[in-house]
Amino acid sequence: MTKPVTKAETLVTPDGVPIEAVHLHGDRGLAIVVAHGFTLHWQWPHVWRVARRLNERAGVVVFDFRGHGRSGGTTTLGDKEINDVDTVVRYARELGYERVVTVGFSMGASTVLRHAGLMGGVDGVVSVSGPGRWYYRGTPSMRRVHWAVEHRAGRLITKQILKTRISQGRWDPVPLPPADAAALIAPTPVLIVHGDRDEYFPSDHAEQLFEAARQPKELWIVPGLGHAESAVSGPLLDRIAGWAIATTSAVTAASPNAVA
Repeated sequence: MTKPVTKAETLVTPDGVPIEAVHLHGDRGLAIVVAHGFTLHWQWPHVWRVARRLNERAGVVVFDFRGHGRSGGTTTLGDKEINDVDTVVRYARELGYERVVTVGFSMGASTVLRHAGLMGGVDGVVSVSGPGRWYYRGTPSMRRVHWAVEHRAGRLITKQILKTRISQGRWDPVPLPPADAAALIAPTPVLIVHGDRDEYFPSDHAEQLFEAARQPKELWIVPGLGHAESAVSGPLLDRIAGWAIATTSAVTAASPNAVA
């Protein structure tokens, strides 16, 4: 029996933004929601590779954040994007999955942490290459990102070349920082994954997230790992999927409502 044909669906967030999502079928025990990094989309080769690899172990829903790819709206760089994640998580539940784990990369990492802390509704959350705090400019890569976001010319180039539409102006008010959100996630399990060669955020960002989070939590500083989707290897993705399966299964087994 072959798998169903993969097709895109359009979901609509509570604030009216159309979000394109793709469901890769898997065992109904677990769905992994993949949240991509800034300027990417689900069809980007590295994002699609991540989704396909995770799909070897679980069902997967991968989507385009607002302002990215074929979704509508403009990106707010992790602020209102928590509505996008929440809409996709609820979609995974509607598909019949018993447990849902969010796995975010870079901007997506900060978003899944903020979603889990502020909105909940997930059984586990994984941050890969995520920032611990806002406005970090300590690396050349992040200085380029800030230029692209804060200057009109940068926003225009990002729209024309990278097909990413950035909202005008700066945050007002400033959204809850990732580390502060991580402190609100318990008792949902949290996994922080970071590389010691990340060219955007040094590993002290991961340590900040881990210190802020409460148990149950894990921190993996991976030797030689760079930044986000383009850097993660197949074996590391397998390890992340294994954590999601083992952690959520253990939580289910410990639940007083679990069937013996």
